[in-house]
Amino acid sequence: MVDPLLAPADVFCRSTLNFASRSGEFVAEPTEVEILDGRTADLPGWQECGFELVVHNSAAASWGDDDELIAVHHREMEDLAREMTGCDVALVSNHIKRGPEHAKLHEDLAPIAFVHSDVAAGYDDLVRQSYVQTDREGSLRALERNGITGADVVDASRLVILQFWRNIGEPKMDFPLAFCDARTVSPADGRPIPVTDYAGSGVDFEALAVLAPTDAVPYRWYAFPELGHGEVVAFRTYDTDRVERGETWFTPHSAFRDPEVEVGRPARSSIELRAICLYR
Repeated sequence: MVDPLLAPADVFCRSTLNFASRSGEFVAEPTEVEILDGRTADLPGWQECGFELVVHNSAAASWGDDDELIAVHHREMEDLAREMTGCDVALVSNHIKRGPEHAKLHEDLAPIAFVHSDVAAGYDDLVRQSYVQTDREGSLRALERNGITGADVVDASRLVILQFWRNIGEPKMDFPLAFCDARTVSPADGRPIPVTDYAGSGVDFEALAVLAPTDAVPYRWYAFPELGHGEVVAFRTYDTDRVERGETWFTPHSAFRDPEVEVGRPARSSIELRAICLYR
């Protein structure tokens, strides 16, 4: 296997990312890093490095119509998740859009400008419980659409979370998303942090903050310049098998400032979906 720290790639830019300090106190440690151009890199795909750029054209006529996204795009992303993972069932229960208008509704919907992964070890228990004891329309729709019950989620032998991030605004934006090569990260580089009532949803869970790089822990960062609407970045945020084996199950990511773009001109506009991939 090619050493990910030696694999050639063009440089996208240098930018400052906000990591968690290794000092023991939970404080931010801004660090300037080199962000590489993922389009020019020889990356092995999401199962090895944690993320992958995929060509995918949606049949949804409008990114602004949430009802159509539920009716069309959720199923599309379930199909893509099954194709990419080989799982038996994939469940997409909701979506999140980020941009200035959404940030006005809740600050959690602004681009997240600190290095994190979405969930900590043990999140699968919360997922299984949520699909059994749920009155949430999105979860019920996903179960019905796939012809399964909450008991099937509980009984799954393996659970993988594959997330999808798509630019739905201008190709060049102020705060694009960067992804860290999971091969350059260990579970010890993540630190659980509590999240309460995320975006007003009433959901509490633990996310992962990612500790600052060191000479001994030199992360490798990538972004994909000028993403079109017909492209999506898939990235792994959970895998029960990897957690059990003590391997890195998460993919650190963060919004970062593109130094060539003035803030808000244009502002980032994006959509995210999370597929719960179940193996019988």
